[in-house]
Amino acid sequence: MRKMLIASLVAAVLAGSPGGLFAAEGKHPEDRDWPQEGIFGTFDKAALQRGFQVYKEVCAACHSVRYLRFRDLLGIGLDEETIKAVAGEYTVIDGPDDSGEMFERPAKPFDVFPSPFPNPQAARAANGGALPVDLSLIVKAREGGEDYLYSLLVGYTDPPADEEGLPGAYYNPYFPGGWIAMPPPLSEDMIEYADGTPATVEQMAADVTQFLSWLAEPELEERKRVGLKFMLFVLVMTGIFYAYKRKVWARLH
Repeated sequence: MRKMLIASLVAAVLAGSPGGLFAAEGKHPEDRDWPQEGIFGTFDKAALQRGFQVYKEVCAACHSVRYLRFRDLLGIGLDEETIKAVAGEYTVIDGPDDSGEMFERPAKPFDVFPSPFPNPQAARAANGGALPVDLSLIVKAREGGEDYLYSLLVGYTDPPADEEGLPGAYYNPYFPGGWIAMPPPLSEDMIEYADGTPATVEQMAADVTQFLSWLAEPELEERKRVGLKFMLFVLVMTGIFYAYKRKVWARLH
């Protein structure tokens, strides 16, 4: 019975449905400024690389990113040699070979980042019956986007004295209903950043949030560049047509 309760809780957590197990809305997330916001905003490549490190060393134990290929990491500033080295740390199932058998091989840059579990059934068995959410589009899939994800990651705290807890759940006021089955994923200095940045909970939460924001919309910067060029084109053409209109009407008058 307890496992069923926890499984239901986790399912509601991962689905993010306001009509799920709890109807109450969570605390409004902290409003933060993100470098990619605004017309001229761009991703912070150093933060993206740190965020990928957080995902790889912490989040990847449970959560997949099914739309990420190793070669896509060029977009966060990694060079081809580094990407090959990262891919080489993993194995993937390939085949069939000439005898019709599947086989394992080292991952290559064109491969998708491997899932932590071989299939959904194994994932559920390892997580009390719940299927950990894929993080590829998590920033777009949650109301509040980056602000919500960041606040959730740093928001674990002790429950109010009059708050009755749920077995196997943790208190987080930013989550609808206040109780979440996922344990606090981040703790001080749990990883060592390659660039020497202090690995505080807030820093790791901000970095992995930015990485997942990039993962959900890797074409953001290119889309903004195209949009600005189009706006400039429209302004120039507007000026040309206005000047032409003035010239034509000047003759008629």
